[in-house]
Amino acid sequence: MADFIVAVTGGVASGKSAATRAFEALGVTVADADVAARAVVEPGQPALAEVAAAFGPQFLLADGHLDRAAMRERVFSDPTAKARLEGLLHPRIRAWLRDACESAPGPYVVTAIPLLAEVGARATYPWLQRVLVVDVPTPLQVARLMQRDGSSADLAGRMVASQASRAARLAIADDVIVNDGPLAALQAAVGSLHQRYLAMSQRQA
Repeated sequence: MADFIVAVTGGVASGKSAATRAFEALGVTVADADVAARAVVEPGQPALAEVAAAFGPQFLLADGHLDRAAMRERVFSDPTAKARLEGLLHPRIRAWLRDACESAPGPYVVTAIPLLAEVGARATYPWLQRVLVVDVPTPLQVARLMQRDGSSADLAGRMVASQASRAARLAIADDVIVNDGPLAALQAAVGSLHQRYLAMSQRQA
């Protein structure tokens, strides 16, 4: 059971996923908020019934799963609906992540929380020991989005602007990887932090 929990966060196209894959390659368990968000609305889960009750059965597919496309369209056009959905799902996502972290093997565990700065950081996740921000200069972030998704410069810029600012993310960081170089540099930075986290988790134990 891991008692030392490290959150990995960062803006869109910053390299969060590459960082968590590097931790996994070192044998570290990763609990991912995106996986949690899907798990809590699986058929039979209480949150799915609450979503259907709040928004209507038309947001369920014929097989009983959540119609993600329809729900995405609804919440992105209606801030009130978005807040209502988050109120139903976010507490369960946090609980899922905490359970996954506390039951993980090894001396420490990583949890990937892309929107950590947006949801209140440690005020919302008080059980985190460290916050690692994968940071990237904004122009490079925009360029990567354009290359990755084929987005226009305008759309990529708006996607970046819709998230917490770079300064806001750095303000919650205990550790920072500036991911403005090759993948090998990111992997080397993760390797160094892995040794630090192993040592820190042993001291805490």
